[in-house]
Amino acid sequence: MLFQQELDARHDKYERLVKLSRDITVESKRTIFLLHRITSAPDMEEILTESEIKLDGVRQKILQVAQELSGEDMHQFHRAITTGLQEYVEAVSFQHFIKTRSLISMDEINKQLIFTTEDSGKENKTPSSDAQDKQFGTWRLKVTPVDYLLGVADLTGELMRMCINSVGNGDIDTPFEVSQFLRQVYDGFSFIGNTGPYEVSKKLYTLKQSLAKVENACYALKVRGSEIPKHMLADVFSVKTEMIDQEEGIS
Repeated sequence: MLFQQELDARHDKYERLVKLSRDITVESKRTIFLLHRITSAPDMEEILTESEIKLDGVRQKILQVAQELSGEDMHQFHRAITTGLQEYVEAVSFQHFIKTRSLISMDEINKQLIFTTEDSGKENKTPSSDAQDKQFGTWRLKVTPVDYLLGVADLTGELMRMCINSVGNGDIDTPFEVSQFLRQVYDGFSFIGNTGPYEVSKKLYTLKQSLAKVENACYALKVRGSEIPKHMLADVFSVKTEMIDQEEGIS
């Protein structure tokens, strides 16, 4: 009977974590959609501030996950929360890229996931080495390297969409900045190759697709940009993308 109660409790905890992960995924996606408006919005700071508020709400959900995992082996429940953590990494790294045109590190992400109950669950600026410091009510959740890599791989797709939106608004600088950034990310993933987890190697193909689409669009802008009116640049970008998709379908 004792074993049955323990198994039931573990199953209930797993289901609660799945629901929290789903909430984290939904709110992170909404943050990403909000950030895509930045290419056409007149006030960039207003959207960044709103996105930070949304990410704070996501971190409150992650705090609940950390509390659920208190005293547990995280790896036993990792499958339940990995989807949400990947989407959170994608949202945070997208916001960081818009602000700094650089990639946020895994350490920086984990520093934001240190909470103290004395501050109503807000992040604590003094990192603690323990999973839970009961004396000060400190909680933390670490994003695993695999979650981080998969989140960054998904980021490349969002950056490709940002390129399309930017070109549509006559911004021809952003595509070249994104192209250079994606090349650096792709080079980093290439070093991992097939030696890393299976999920990471699967994402490498998608990453390569995103990079090829952006680079081909940048080529079109560089060669024909001066002779095409700005309001028609987005059409050139879309045609280039469709041609690449058709070529990949044939091969």
